[in-house]
Amino acid sequence: MKLETYKKFVFASLLILGLTYSCTDLEIEETDSLISEGTGDTGFTGVTNPSSALNDLYNKVGGDFATQENMYSLSEVTSDELLVPTRGTDWGDNGVWRQLHSHTWTPDHAFVKGAWNNLNQNIFRASEIIETTSADASTVAQAKFLRAFNMFFVMDLFGSVPFRGVDEGPEINPTVLTRPEAYSFIETDLTEAIAALPSVGPGVANVGAASQEAAKFLLAKLYLNGHVYKGTGTPDNADMQNVIDLVDEINASGFDIQEGYFQIFEPTDDTETILFLRSDLGARIWNSLHYNQNSPDNTGGGWNGFSTLAEFYDLFEGDPNTNYVGDGQEERRGFVPDAATANDTNLGIGYGFLIGLQYNEDGTPLTNRQDQPLVFQKEFPSLVGNGEAEGVRVIKYHPYDPTDEEDGVNSYRQHQIIFRYADAHLMKAEAMMRMGGNPTVMVNELRSLREDTPDLASVDEQTLLDERARELFIEFWRRNDLVRFGQFSAPWGLKEVSGDDNVNLFPIPATALLSNPI
Repeated sequence: MKLETYKKFVFASLLILGLTYSCTDLEIEETDSLISEGTGDTGFTGVTNPSSALNDLYNKVGGDFATQENMYSLSEVTSDELLVPTRGTDWGDNGVWRQLHSHTWTPDHAFVKGAWNNLNQNIFRASEIIETTSADASTVAQAKFLRAFNMFFVMDLFGSVPFRGVDEGPEINPTVLTRPEAYSFIETDLTEAIAALPSVGPGVANVGAASQEAAKFLLAKLYLNGHVYKGTGTPDNADMQNVIDLVDEINASGFDIQEGYFQIFEPTDDTETILFLRSDLGARIWNSLHYNQNSPDNTGGGWNGFSTLAEFYDLFEGDPNTNYVGDGQEERRGFVPDAATANDTNLGIGYGFLIGLQYNEDGTPLTNRQDQPLVFQKEFPSLVGNGEAEGVRVIKYHPYDPTDEEDGVNSYRQHQIIFRYADAHLMKAEAMMRMGGNPTVMVNELRSLREDTPDLASVDEQTLLDERARELFIEFWRRNDLVRFGQFSAPWGLKEVSGDDNVNLFPIPATALLSNPI
């Protein structure tokens, strides 16, 4: 029986100004590698139970995207969407959060290392399933999708992708795929997977695993960013047409924009969710809420960390200084219950962006730990020296679960949306724009289904980027969008302008850098 030893991928590379440039002549250490060892000289003989291994991989991927560190922090906290300010001594954490916001991370940053290791481990585990001769076609296709999914994020975040065959030991240097090579590898995996994956329509029972529609969504995302990944700098019309065609095929399967924005993020059927991950949603709920806010499923209270910037909040229409029920704000900005609207259903906790005085479910005003009114404020004095109430809070998955009829609270739903049709719709609009078309009608089709969200007179590149922010905040895509639109290195609140697009890629973790024998 095969002995599997899971360790961490590593490859050597030149490191210049925190960036890595690929090389194929690399040394590797056994203790730093993800390897699979057979007994004796038999080599790789396949995983014992491919179906079980696939299920474990789904759980592993969901867990990797559940935490507030690693993937979430690199995708969101590095952008203008989220800021984790140091509040007194809270959230200091040796500066790891501040470094992400200010783009001053280093190769030994814990979250950079964590994302790198997790994604590469998942690629290898998927390869083991794919190379198991007893695995059926459906299992192999799902494993190819998961390999492509994880390799997509390695390519997107780090550029180069190390790849080790399942029968290669630690004495063999891994193949290092350049970004264009990784692009082609991912494209092939997804194209081959589609043939054996089921075609599904909307519904919770259908979209918790790989499908043709999920693979087409990821392919569309690949093509939309193709000029970034292939290094051409200019979108290719053929790639943009592929985006349009793939989105049309997804729409033909029944996926479409749904009214009732925050209902999409409940664990119920909707027409938008194309793929959700088995992810514990606790971090999405509690990391933003104050210690004293209602927390029926989290007896320790909220964690009082994650906030948004004033300028990001101001992208949404409505009174900039209030977000209470009935204030006329657009639907996607959400609302804050006040004394009259707080109740057992909303638990006194709003949806979307929380600003101003906060209330308990019985309408009682909340206080901070100093017994002062808990009033969330837009502005931060700096990255440090903040009080408990600085920062507009953001919540998309609400702690109240309408599917729990017994007591009205959830037990951390395993349902985190990662692919959504509104994203696909806006990808199609962007592809049309990059081919010289006018995306205004398509963008307004989406806005017409969001309450109190008037049509836009026209849509240019900046307007489309802003619309993606309003629709897709804290859904893992903000950094990716900013890079594609050439704005990731731009200035925003409490971040000095860098103007250095080198930050568009994260450095290979320091522990993965070995000498480069030439």
